Amino acid sequence: MILETERLRLLKLSVDDAEFILRLLNEPSFLENIGDKGVRTMEDARQYIVNGPIASYERFGFGLFLVQEKTSDEPIGICGLLKRAELNDADLGYALLPEFWSKGYAVESASGVLRLAKETFGLNRVLAITSPNNQSSMRVLEKLGFEFVGMIQLSPDSSELNLFVWLISES
Repeated sequence: MILETERLRLLKLSVDDAEFILRLLNEPSFLENIGDKGVRTMEDARQYIVNGPIASYERFGFGLFLVQEKTSDEPIGICGLLKRAELNDADLGYALLPEFWSKGYAVESASGVLRLAKETFGLNRVLAITSPNNQSSMRVLEKLGFEFVGMIQLSPDSSELNLFVWLISES
């Protein structure tokens, strides 16, 4: 286990989580707000986990983590830090199954990840990106204390995204 909050556990993803990842990455809301990762089969999901989160744990010590509800042990989403070549700093990423929206889980899991960013990984700041029409995600970032800094394109052929920053205070 990576961390525990009042209602949630965050765990490292493993290939055993492929069925959940296959479902999450193919949710219409994930495809619309985050993008199509091309994960269509269980094998695609296993490869996504190995080449994404597991590779990130090995390289940076962090990555996307499985978010699990404590009372049921049910996986409800992912949340963690990503290190993209296009950005100078790590960025916060999260996605929950729609039936777990509007319950405070995104803020709760992301708050724990930001605490890890500061205390465990010694990061001075964390970025976040959202599609311009993802109002729900922008509200989550606002609650977490992120500030909008402008628009960014991760590649010349990609659409513009909102860029947010969270500066880690010394307190």
